[in-house]
Amino acid sequence: MIKGIKGVKDILPEETPRWRFIEETARRWAARYGYQEIRIPIFEVTTLFARSIGATTDIVEKEMYTFADRDGTSLTLRPEGTAGTVRAFVEHNRAADPLPQKYFYLGPMFRHERPQAGRLRQFHQFGVEYFGTQDARADIEVMALLWRVLSDLALPDLTLEINSLGTPADRAAYVPILVSFLKSRAARLCANCQRRMETNPLRVLDCKIPECRAATEDAPHLTAHLSPQAKDHFDLVLGGLTALGIPYRLNPRLVRGLDYYCLTAFEITSSHLGAQNAVGAGGRYDGLVEVLGGPNTPAVGFAVGLERISLMLPDQTLPPSAPSVYVASFGSEGGPAGVLLLEQLRRAGVPAQSDYRANTLKAHLRQADRAHCLFAVLLGDDEAKRGSALVRNMKTKVQEDVPLSELPRFFLTAFQAL
Repeated sequence: MIKGIKGVKDILPEETPRWRFIEETARRWAARYGYQEIRIPIFEVTTLFARSIGATTDIVEKEMYTFADRDGTSLTLRPEGTAGTVRAFVEHNRAADPLPQKYFYLGPMFRHERPQAGRLRQFHQFGVEYFGTQDARADIEVMALLWRVLSDLALPDLTLEINSLGTPADRAAYVPILVSFLKSRAARLCANCQRRMETNPLRVLDCKIPECRAATEDAPHLTAHLSPQAKDHFDLVLGGLTALGIPYRLNPRLVRGLDYYCLTAFEITSSHLGAQNAVGAGGRYDGLVEVLGGPNTPAVGFAVGLERISLMLPDQTLPPSAPSVYVASFGSEGGPAGVLLLEQLRRAGVPAQSDYRANTLKAHLRQADRAHCLFAVLLGDDEAKRGSALVRNMKTKVQEDVPLSELPRFFLTAFQAL
């Protein structure tokens, strides 16, 4: 027997209603906010991710699935969706469109990391990208969209954490102050943080190791070193969230390690996910379009993991499954009549099924129960000859005789009354 690869999960039929509900909720809210779907390739040239995510990040150095094409070109399965969306924005000259460019995507991503709850090597994300404005209201909008999606799904114990990364000039002035502080605590930092202290000091603040967090508890805050422009932007964002009734918590440890990230950074977390508690994350990345060869274009967005949402989704939030009809047909005339009836019901919009292996009424009714069908149509040779069938309510066990030609309308009326 060949088994699936570690960290790659089959989503079986009993789980797909959960996923479909999450995806439909995300699509519905994205449409309400004016975001259009974009479908980007599963793999891209490796350079795209090295530039956009950062050549020295763990994702690029350790986690990407990279392979050589037949012509030697280095290709990579996408580890996230922003880079491909920005590449498409630049390649297709979308900046020339006078309308705001607002996209959403849904699909699988790939990272070679240690599998754990909610973290797989093939995982799925819903994300949005808003191009073309530096206005703080765009930041508020993307956070509100994510908050509404997760709240609509009734996920428990959500917290919106937010920070400002300032402008590139703000960070250039802040980083030496941070490095000086970190050097005074270097002996208490893990080996990875000691390396980051030289290459990407902001990321030290994001370390999850308890000893490192304790050592940097009183680190200087970037928000204390914001320019008036960046402070005004942050104040507008926080005021907008308050006006919309979206609660937030300031988190000075919330950082991004690359220069094109600026101003707003945010995460939505939940205590139900353990140490790796982020459900979704986002922020402003005004420099990325230019880094990837496009015009200077401000942008803001987020991505949220569907596996993590699925882990947290309360069962009672899921809508009831759609009612269906089981056609229990048997006999030399009832069998063919059942096939015809199944097609008529389906074409009329009535979900209908049968088990062609069953050859007795008892076997059919057992399968109708197992399939949780609301009604069963009992159609044998006698029923086929007289042109009507017994309709059995599988819950109440009440039966009534209905002409075959009336069955589609009968079930449509019954389902509408539910």
